[in-house]
Amino acid sequence: MSDPKRIFGTDGVRGTANIEPVTAETALKLGRAAAHVFKNLNQPARGRGKHKIVIGKDTRLSGYLLENAISSGILSMGVDVLFIGPLPTPGVAYVTRSLRADAGIVITASHNPYADNGIKFFRADGYKLDDKIEDEIENLVFNGGIENIRPTADEIGKAVRIDDALGRYIEFAKAGFPKNLTLENLRIVVDCAHGAAYKSTPCVLRELGAEVIVYGNHPDGMNINRGCGSMHPDHLCAKVVEHRAHLGIAHDGDADRVLLCDEAGRLIDGDDIMAIVALDMLGQKTLAENTLVATVMSNAGLEAALRSAGGRIVRTAVGDKHVIDEMLKNGFNLGGEQSGHLIFRDFGTTGDGLVAALQVLRILRTKETPLSQLVKCWTRFPQRVENVRVREKIPFEKLDGVLELVSSAEAELKPAGGRVLLRYSGTEPKARLLLEGREAKTLDQWSAKICGAIQKQIGA
Repeated sequence: MSDPKRIFGTDGVRGTANIEPVTAETALKLGRAAAHVFKNLNQPARGRGKHKIVIGKDTRLSGYLLENAISSGILSMGVDVLFIGPLPTPGVAYVTRSLRADAGIVITASHNPYADNGIKFFRADGYKLDDKIEDEIENLVFNGGIENIRPTADEIGKAVRIDDALGRYIEFAKAGFPKNLTLENLRIVVDCAHGAAYKSTPCVLRELGAEVIVYGNHPDGMNINRGCGSMHPDHLCAKVVEHRAHLGIAHDGDADRVLLCDEAGRLIDGDDIMAIVALDMLGQKTLAENTLVATVMSNAGLEAALRSAGGRIVRTAVGDKHVIDEMLKNGFNLGGEQSGHLIFRDFGTTGDGLVAALQVLRILRTKETPLSQLVKCWTRFPQRVENVRVREKIPFEKLDGVLELVSSAEAELKPAGGRVLLRYSGTEPKARLLLEGREAKTLDQWSAKICGAIQKQIGA
């Protein structure tokens, strides 16, 4: 394995399918370790009889391989498995709670190409695992501490297929949309990315009365995210214009993200959605602590819009896990990322592209206002994002004059609501610079100075 001491990344285990750590061998060990940990976390089992773990997946070809391997590991530890088939990641989290299971597992690589796959875990309450539980599972994978635990005879687990998981998730998603409203007379284009939402999102929208035109709903195991979905939103925008639709909805492969498109074919990203929903919730006095949780990547204009309406933003590191952790820690009920991960804690426990889309549709329907007008509730600050390829990641404070330039840029930009963010990429040999402010020309000048200083000293 490339890193035998750490297989969990920022969002579960992920990599190229059938290459470590995303192999049948490691999946089986993960199943055994997870079963052991969750049995000890939940004593006795939450339901009747044995402990049980839900397993869902997206539409990747390698899902069959990993599903059978991880379930074999779970069964070998005397824990039952509930197979629910292809379902969005938030659907797996919900069904885990609905079925009173002791944990949930979803086999997905989210927005990655089909050759990749991954394994995410949910606790019994539908929230992602904290680092302590991940570490426990990971240690058991490698230390052999449960090798001698081998239930036999009727103590071995049993696997069953749950036929109504999709229906349960559909009813859950619809419950967040007011019963006195419908989507009648709305034409909506949906791009499901040939992923896990290929049945659920079109079904919910149709049941609420919309005319739905669907793309990306013919998964073949290899076309997930390929030239479609939220990773390639130009396709959605073109189809909205072609069909003269009122709006468009695009998911990624596991549908925990959503991007929208207005009736004119303009893309509506996660920052736009957060602005629309957070300002509406402020007006309705339903935004907990008047606070939106966003990451460091969200536009400074979002912060300015909330502040002018009496709200505020709390920022976290990039990753929806960090957003959810902050929400749980302080009781906030709305958070998300520019990429389209939106978490509505009043309705669910994780990012949910369908629930997020329905909340925007609720506002659109209540105000009888097109999406192109709703999004005018805030003004996006000009932004510059630059990547400088580097030979080595020397701490910025050890580079001559770089932090001094950053401080000077902040002194000029911050009084007007702008900001500067300089960091090294966690996955590539690059320094990443983000600049925001009210004047694009000023951003260009500072970008050239800071990137030039980095390039001169450690540029590749």
